[in-house]
Amino acid sequence: MSTQDELRTGRPPVVDRATWQAARDELLVREKAHTREGDAIAAARRQLPMVEFDSTIEVVGPDGPTPFIELFQGREELLAYKHMWWDGAPHQGQCEGCTMSAWHMKDIAPYLNARGVSLAFLTTGEWPEVAAFTEFMGYTQPWYSVRGLDEPIGGEMGHVTSYLRDGERVFLTYSMTGRGNEATSPVFAMLDTTPYGRGEAWQKNPEGWPEGQHACWYWRVDSDGKPTWGPTGRPAPQWTRPGATPEGTLGRQGDHH
Repeated sequence: MSTQDELRTGRPPVVDRATWQAARDELLVREKAHTREGDAIAAARRQLPMVEFDSTIEVVGPDGPTPFIELFQGREELLAYKHMWWDGAPHQGQCEGCTMSAWHMKDIAPYLNARGVSLAFLTTGEWPEVAAFTEFMGYTQPWYSVRGLDEPIGGEMGHVTSYLRDGERVFLTYSMTGRGNEATSPVFAMLDTTPYGRGEAWQKNPEGWPEGQHACWYWRVDSDGKPTWGPTGRPAPQWTRPGATPEGTLGRQGDHH
């Protein structure tokens, strides 16, 4: 077994299993308190007031103009992710953060449906571009263009929104963005359990730990799997898609994050 002197600078102390378990149990008290507070916040979230809007407003999907109420697919609840869009950009130029969320949400629909919740993706892109992108990504969930529409269906993208249907009436019940959207991507929680975490500069790390990089540095990588925000990068999951090739441009204004 390596001794503490043989470890690289900045490593936590090496202890026996009993000492480790005592420290783990102490942290568990805080973790349980965090979970209970999260439950309390979720309860308050469910009691927020609602905003009613016209259920017949049309979005555009594979079948053309579609009344928003049809996105519920007969269910009473709808969860929607608002995917940012760069007009005219090729696939590798589309939003890497929204790609991360959408990619992680690929397989949740059956579980949402079992709970009586439908899932849809909304974006401001024109439908022909959106259709080509979703085909390339292999997405099978319902996607719709909300181009030109105001809140609470259109408006600013990059949000997770929740809606409730009561007969022919529909309501906005909740919306979140920023770090709230981490709920869509379980990789964050998994990384937070590892010694180096997310590898980002904002983290509180022991002295001597690897220097963190800017937030979200691993969202976009080149063909060799190396993180880059330059024009040779793609959102990381795109390299798993058939036909994904190295490119030299993001095809969008600025070509950089």
